[in-house]
Amino acid sequence: MIGYHKSMAVLPIKTYPDRVLKEKTAPVTEFDSDLKNLIDNMIETMYAAPGVGLAANQVGISKQLVVIDASARDEDGSLIVLINPVILCSEGTEDSEEGCLSLPEYTTVIKRALKVKVEGLDRDGGPVVIESDGFLAKVLQHEIDHLNGMLLIDRIGRIKREFFNKRYAREHAAGNK
Repeated sequence: MIGYHKSMAVLPIKTYPDRVLKEKTAPVTEFDSDLKNLIDNMIETMYAAPGVGLAANQVGISKQLVVIDASARDEDGSLIVLINPVILCSEGTEDSEEGCLSLPEYTTVIKRALKVKVEGLDRDGGPVVIESDGFLAKVLQHEIDHLNGMLLIDRIGRIKREFFNKRYAREHAAGNK
C-alpha cells in the first residue's frame, strides 16, 4: 500500500531478571519493513526513556540490533542504528560509572576499553564501521554486551554482585507486600 506509514510506538523495556536479557541474540537476516518499524519504535523508546542506547532484547526482541544517540554527552554524537555489530578491536581501559535502562536506579563503575572499532550494518543492510573513543565507545560496548546476554552486573566483582542481589531482593520483597 503506497503512502502507508505505521505510527511509532514506545515499547515496554524489559528489566532484570527477565530471561530475554540473559540470552545471546540472533543475527538479523531480513531487512524488511518489519525491521524498519522495529528500529523506529526502538528509537522512539530510547528517547522516551530517556536513554542513550537501546538493544533489541531490551524490548523483548532477540535480534542483533542496537540504536544509540550519545549526543547528550558527546557533541559529535548522532543517531546510530547498528545491526549485527562486532567489536573488531579495542584499546586501553578506563573505569567509569554506568547505568542501564534494564536495571533502573542502579549505577556502578565498570572497566571498559577507551577506544573501539566496531563493524556492522545500517538499517538498509549497508556496511558501517565506527571508530570511537570516549563516551560513544563505552555506549557501543554496553549495547553490544546486551546482544551477548550480558548486563552491567555481569561485569562487576563477586562482592559488588552479592550487594546488588541483596538490595534487589530487599527492594522487590518490599514492593510485593
